[in-house]
Amino acid sequence: MALTPEDVPVATVTDGSRVVPLESGSTHSLTSEKDMIKTLLHECLQAKAFAYCPYSKFRVGAALMTNEGNIFVGCNVENACYNLGVCAERTAIQKAISEGHMNFRAIAIASDLEDQFISPCGACRQVMREFGTEWDVFLSRPDGSYLKMTVDELLPMSFGPEDLRKKKVFSVHNGC
Repeated sequence: MALTPEDVPVATVTDGSRVVPLESGSTHSLTSEKDMIKTLLHECLQAKAFAYCPYSKFRVGAALMTNEGNIFVGCNVENACYNLGVCAERTAIQKAISEGHMNFRAIAIASDLEDQFISPCGACRQVMREFGTEWDVFLSRPDGSYLKMTVDELLPMSFGPEDLRKKKVFSVHNGC
């Protein structure tokens, strides 16, 4: 059974990030970062309810906010041919891209994991990285607490679009 937000203590995680409880009665007013976080956490929890995961039984929801304040949600969708499934984070990002939005402020992710924060898979981290390294990722737990990180913290020393524009060496001399 999930705790109420009032039951969740604020704790410090080893990297210095704060674990913050989600307050009840969230609104969709985005006048502050706190309101933005509450809204994203609420939306990713709602999206999780639509997850199609008959094989893993591992529900995930994501809520992505663009720099303009638009929110796109996604859930994981599995397939009997396992490698054809798609994660919640990529669903939300692809929905945003398909509607012309490519600049992101934050994404929140929710699952049913009781004792740890949900963390994006490597493929989702790389897809997030495609659209920058300094936007926020909120990893949550069912008790309402979350961990705030950046894409760069989730995928350090990453490869991105700018790497394709760097000078390349096409011939290598082996000293002969």
